[in-house]
Amino acid sequence: GIAIMAAREGLEFETAIESDCAPLAAMVRSLIDGGIDIHCMRDLTRGGLASALVEITEACGKAINIEESKIGVREDVRGACEILGFDPMYLANEGRFVLFVPEQDVEQALGLLSLNDHGAEPSRIGSVGSEMSGVILKSIIGANRIVDMFTGEQLPRIC
Repeated sequence: GIAIMAAREGLEFETAIESDCAPLAAMVRSLIDGGIDIHCMRDLTRGGLASALVEITEACGKAINIEESKIGVREDVRGACEILGFDPMYLANEGRFVLFVPEQDVEQALGLLSLNDHGAEPSRIGSVGSEMSGVILKSIIGANRIVDMFTGEQLPRIC
């Protein structure tokens, strides 16, 4: 998506930004076969990570606390987003999903996902709290901000 938007704007990047499209079936199957107690799972195709988390917290009524430093955004993608004025938290990520599991299953789930060719370095990005509803992002510099639904024009779906 970013590469196509850059081309539309007549921009060229020194690195080739590749699609993140990937099949999820094998990754999900490995979690199920591994006995992971999946509480919730959501793909990030529509609205990206931020929208998925906001919808989940609204449905469950609990806080979701995430750390920006743990969210895997490649530097070339981050740079392209800055140039094009996009927040990578709201970009569609076909082939990526957010997963909620009990604390005792976190390490095993990460291990299973990392064995898959499309696992793309899975990481624990946060936790669920009970004190309030909402998504709170701890930024790289340590400040907290509320993550809300995207307002404005979304990046158009390419495929």
